[in-house]
Amino acid sequence: MIKIITGLLGSYEGKVLVNGHEPGVYTKSIISYLPDKTYLSNWMKVSDTIALFDDFYYDFDRVKANEMLKRLGVDPKLKVSKLSKGTYEKVQLVLVMSRKAEFYVLDEPIGGVDPAARDVILDTILSNYSEDSTVLLSTQLIQDVERVFDSVVILRDGQIFLYDEVDVVREKYKKSVDELFREVFRCYPN
Repeated sequence: MIKIITGLLGSYEGKVLVNGHEPGVYTKSIISYLPDKTYLSNWMKVSDTIALFDDFYYDFDRVKANEMLKRLGVDPKLKVSKLSKGTYEKVQLVLVMSRKAEFYVLDEPIGGVDPAARDVILDTILSNYSEDSTVLLSTQLIQDVERVFDSVVILRDGQIFLYDEVDVVREKYKKSVDELFREVFRCYPN
């Protein structure tokens, strides 16, 4: 679903609209995407990544990016190749959240980082997106993020298994979204 929304996958069945448009050039201009793969060049310093995004995206806020780096304790002079997994995730998140996007698509932003870093990453997301924007965050660490979501989508075999408001899911199933997710996939053969 994320690859379709971000325009990385063009062959699929059905119809997907982002802000009323099929994925393409326009939708890429309003989406700030954090992939689950590393994509920054090892030769770069953190400051180089800021300069790159500032050159590439018209809606990038360099001042905001540098303020976030400072708040997160990330030295802009560090080389990307020397960053820990958690710090690398923070840098990628700073880059994505420093755009004034209409739609933030975050693919596994807390995967593989320690619980303290997860909290910092979630707090960074929550304090830096525009209230007029939408945030789509994919994760299997539902317990860590459930408190921050309005809606949930559970996919199974490329199909939407469940889509509803988080509060409605809790009321309807009398359990947390994390408990429901575990139940659905515990009973589901691989």
